Amino acid sequence: MNRLSLIYRAALVVTLVGAISWLAFHRGVFAAGALEQELQRFGLWAPILFIGFYALFTVLFVPGSALTVVGGALFGPVLGTLWNLTGATLGATLAFVIARGVASEWVSRRAGERLARLIRGVEEEGWRFVAFVRLVPLFPFNLVNYAFGLTRIRLREYVLASMVCMAPGAIAYTYLGYTGREAAAGRAGAIRNGFIALGLLATVAFLPRLVRRLRTPGEFIDTPELKRRLEQTPQTVVIDVRGPDEFEGPLGHIPGARNITLSEMSPELESLSALKDTPLVFVCMTDKRSAKAAELLRDAGFHQVSVLRGGMEAWRRNGYPVEHRKVA
Repeated sequence: MNRLSLIYRAALVVTLVGAISWLAFHRGVFAAGALEQELQRFGLWAPILFIGFYALFTVLFVPGSALTVVGGALFGPVLGTLWNLTGATLGATLAFVIARGVASEWVSRRAGERLARLIRGVEEEGWRFVAFVRLVPLFPFNLVNYAFGLTRIRLREYVLASMVCMAPGAIAYTYLGYTGREAAAGRAGAIRNGFIALGLLATVAFLPRLVRRLRTPGEFIDTPELKRRLEQTPQTVVIDVRGPDEFEGPLGHIPGARNITLSEMSPELESLSALKDTPLVFVCMTDKRSAKAAELLRDAGFHQVSVLRGGMEAWRRNGYPVEHRKVA
């Protein structure tokens, strides 16, 4: 990194920190009344100005839900959703690009093994992880935008997944803002619209559970990646859920694998509790029984659980080493 580039990046960081600090003490700038009054002066240019405000405030860590409600109040449910989603996507993209340009190289050089593994895991999931985070907001929206920029996820995948998967929340919060404006004006149908808004919010609140259920079977790991992990991350534990006859049979088992059958998994949960934060990979002949075992452990609070795609059949097809005797 040359001196000019370092100065440029440092200046950008200082500017961002200064702007975020200023906004923290001037929250009235993005209040609905203040924004509406400002936007009315611009007539047909108001949507463009609002999108610009939304994008800027997203970069500066202003809560997105508040801005989305304001958009619904100002522009109605249809156009409000369009302008809100455009502004949110643009802001999320700007934060992503800023983080990638300012800090991604620095983080990649200085990341410890644990952080490096986490980043690799996110990169392997790619757009699927972006979609999951957008639908299941485990972390603050504004912070996640910057965090994704520290990975090597492709910008196009990030933008498309973000736009599509932010849409349900944008629709719900936009309608909430529209309903509030209608109720404040005493217009007919405000109560009905209020119930519709509550229904949309309930649907969005239910999405995380639905996404987790749909995503659970999809957390697979391919055989080359597992082989690489076993070589580079010795703490990875492979659990083979087949019966002892299969474990020691013609297909053999992955060297070092532990044999705990699917029927024994529930009684063994307590003894496995020490592995809650350890990378676990479940294996069977294909991947049906191992997927069930992985779901059981995820429900029990285990955090790093994967399933070997294709099981031992895929492992043998790749010509990787196997053992035929149970580990003493």
